[in-house]
Amino acid sequence: MRLHRLAITAFGPFGGTQSVDFDDLSAAGLFLLHGPTGAGKTSVLDAVCYALYGSVPGARQGGGQGTALRSDHAAPEVRTEVSLELTVAGRRLEVTRQPPWERPKKRGTGTTLDKARTWLRAYDTGAGTWKDLSRSHQEIGEEITQLLGMSREQFCQVVLLPQGDFARFLRADAEARGKLLGRLFDTRRFADVEKRLAERRRATEARVRDGDAELLADAHRMQQAAGDAMELPGLAPGEPGLAEAVLAAAAVARSTAREQLTVAERRLAAAESAQAAAGRALDEVRELARLQRRYAEARERAARLEQGAEAYREAQALMERSRKAEAVAPALELRESADAEHRRATAAESRARALLPERFADAGAAGLATAARRAAEELGGLDAARRAERRLGELLDERAGLDRQERADADLLQEAESWLDDWEETRAGLQARVDSAQQAAALAEQLAVRREPAGQRLRAARLRDGLADDTDEAVEQVRAAREEALRARQHWLDLKEQRLTGIAAELAAHLTDGEPCAVCGATEHPAPARKVAGHVDREAEERALAAFQRADERRAEHERRLGVVREALAAATAEAGDAPTALLEREAAELEERYAHARAAAAGLHAAQERLRQAGHEHERRVAARQEAAVRAASRVGHRERLDRERAALQEELERARGELDSVAARAAQLERRAALLTDAADAARAAEDTARRLKDADARLADAAFRAGFDTPQAAADALLDSPAHRELQRRLDAWQHEEAAVRAVLAEADASAAAARRPADVTTAQQTADDATRRLRDAASAHDAAVRRCAELDRLSARAAASVRRLGPLREEYDRVARMAGLTAGTSADNERRMRLESYVLAARLEQVAAAATVRLRRMSSGRYTLVHSDDRTGRGRSGLGLHVVDAWTGRERDTATLSGGETFFASLALALGLADVVTDEAGGVRLDTLFIDEGFGSLDDQTLDEVLDVLDSLRERDRSVGIVSHVADLRRRVHAQLEVVKGRSGSALRQRGVR
Repeated sequence: MRLHRLAITAFGPFGGTQSVDFDDLSAAGLFLLHGPTGAGKTSVLDAVCYALYGSVPGARQGGGQGTALRSDHAAPEVRTEVSLELTVAGRRLEVTRQPPWERPKKRGTGTTLDKARTWLRAYDTGAGTWKDLSRSHQEIGEEITQLLGMSREQFCQVVLLPQGDFARFLRADAEARGKLLGRLFDTRRFADVEKRLAERRRATEARVRDGDAELLADAHRMQQAAGDAMELPGLAPGEPGLAEAVLAAAAVARSTAREQLTVAERRLAAAESAQAAAGRALDEVRELARLQRRYAEARERAARLEQGAEAYREAQALMERSRKAEAVAPALELRESADAEHRRATAAESRARALLPERFADAGAAGLATAARRAAEELGGLDAARRAERRLGELLDERAGLDRQERADADLLQEAESWLDDWEETRAGLQARVDSAQQAAALAEQLAVRREPAGQRLRAARLRDGLADDTDEAVEQVRAAREEALRARQHWLDLKEQRLTGIAAELAAHLTDGEPCAVCGATEHPAPARKVAGHVDREAEERALAAFQRADERRAEHERRLGVVREALAAATAEAGDAPTALLEREAAELEERYAHARAAAAGLHAAQERLRQAGHEHERRVAARQEAAVRAASRVGHRERLDRERAALQEELERARGELDSVAARAAQLERRAALLTDAADAARAAEDTARRLKDADARLADAAFRAGFDTPQAAADALLDSPAHRELQRRLDAWQHEEAAVRAVLAEADASAAAARRPADVTTAQQTADDATRRLRDAASAHDAAVRRCAELDRLSARAAASVRRLGPLREEYDRVARMAGLTAGTSADNERRMRLESYVLAARLEQVAAAATVRLRRMSSGRYTLVHSDDRTGRGRSGLGLHVVDAWTGRERDTATLSGGETFFASLALALGLADVVTDEAGGVRLDTLFIDEGFGSLDDQTLDEVLDVLDSLRERDRSVGIVSHVADLRRRVHAQLEVVKGRSGSALRQRGVR
């Protein structure tokens, strides 16, 4: 992968459009990306990552990336955009991304949200033009990931080498190293295998325990069914041998239950025989008692019938007389009906004549009918008068409506005139409020533009004040560190000089008679030098040298920190200026207060405009209403005159029709009542005459029917006649007496009853008690037999269920043993895993070994052959093994932990580790060639010699046309690296300045 060109618009700190020509920078193979702190060096790398993957690295991602990535310095109408041109897998591509954008509306006020957009184009070398490939976010993301062969996390770790992460990696424990390596090499699948096996182990263990618990529960049920005659095994769920013990106990319980069932069956047979004999004896005694009781009851009933014989004969005579009177009943009913009808007709006639005037008191039915006809004829002549009366009422209502309209229009005109008189004053006041709110809105926009620069300047001033104090402190620390380093260096040189002075005594200590001297070669040593007091040996000199080196490292560290602080102070001073912080705070507070007042005043703009618009509509409505009222008043004059003329004509006609009454309706009602009363009276008179004739005929018929039936008078026949309830009651008494007499004779004639009466009285109580005892014994025997049957059935069912559970648990227990061994082996807890190394750690250990080998190639060159990185499988404390990382020091020949490296050594060791990791991840990703790399910070901790060696190593990466970008603000690098990309920070946003070698 090689980068060619990057274009940034409204992205991060870059308010406008900035471009980077990586081809120009990469011509030298090594280029520098520098600028003050906060200028936007990292944002350039973020733009590269965003163009490729649609998101920025690590913690710099925001919840809504469209807002998080957009520059605060960009104009509202400028859209954020990142375009990257690169070559990957032999194809030259251009990818352009625009995050979501909340832009101003083209019409009206407010904003609208534009969706994110992405373009992918490929360069056609034959045609010399760009060709569109896709505009789909998903398709472009899949295409870029497939071509690069790396995820976003791997790309950020391999191409954008973060030195701080690898410095922590060198000092981290095995757990932290495992997290980083697992993220880079994507070993989650191996961790998932461990997790899956552990879950399967827990699941199968739970299933085995559940199966054993269910088996043990069945054993408890069998014990309960066996009546506690079964002993349970003293084993818990999951323990071996539980299944065999339960099955053995179940077999014993089944055998015992079958013996108990045989005993219960024999007892039940004996109880059934005894109960049958007792039942037969009870039935015989009950039958004898019934016959004796039946015969005695028949004798008592016969005595009662003899006592009631006279009453029976009287009832027969009464029934015979009633049958004769039934022949007279129709005539009696006819006479009563005629009499009742005549009385009703006579009463109706009296009521009808009472309502008529006295002149009709003696009139007959014909005269009354004639008078009713005359009243109806007069009533028909009033229809025209009724219509005239109704029309007069309508005219009066219409005239009243005109008066109401006239009053309403007068009120409307008065209200409209009053409102319109104040219109100009109202409109001017509302317009003034709108103008005031618009001025406040314009002022708020102006103040909003000044707020952010003022806030940034205030923050820079506060940072400037804090950094000034930090600078003084750092200067003092540098001075103290330099003095300490000078003292340590002088002490080391003094000891070295003393050692050189007494080196002869040190060499003499190793002389042996007969062996040649290492200096002169003589085998005789007549006067070897002797150590004097205060002799300095090699160990003392090395301790002094180590102390000097540590002091010098502290001095370099303090000087680096001082440089960083001074650079940050210069950047803050450039942004804040020389103005005091208190003055800037007052200016920012005053600006914020003015902005808040302006926004509060501008908030009423919409409401004021709405009230002005509504007032205009109201003015138009009032003017239109006034005009309409004037038109209606003119049309009412002619209408009122027509109504008055028609009313006068109708009133004259109605005065003739009403007569002495108040209205035509009253006159018509009077005639209607008179005609109705006369008609009713005529009908009632005719009905009374007819009922009188029918009553006379009914009296004659009744007298004739009573004589023929044998009664002296009609009243005697009426007295002998019985009504239906009395007739039915008398007949029921006669039938009951006859039925009782026949039943008594039949019972007394029975031979069984007569014979039973001659025997001794039956003892039912004793026989019933004997039968109850036999039934109770049978019930107890049956209950015991049923319990024994149920016990055997339940034990058979539970035993079969337990046997099935044992068969089902066999394969499950074998699976659990197998899964448990695999889970313990992959988790590093099994005794078979001697190093207690997890599966993921094992894979990562192999990757770490590859990384250490690749990193050693560059580390040896950067350390002049002194250091070598080696991988270790040894365990550390109680932790697990597999991710140890040591460094071998060629000067001492010792192997030590990477956490013991000094600051500068840690830097180039972490750099070598990052480069080695890049090679390994690249191979892992399918061998994608990375022609452009970026290395972020850390160069300030190196001395001049080490810096030269590191730059030589980085320069060696240029082999086969590879380029490396160094991200740093170390001033010395600007002299050593000629190709540079500078980020310049300003009040209106950052800008890029490029200096290449072409």
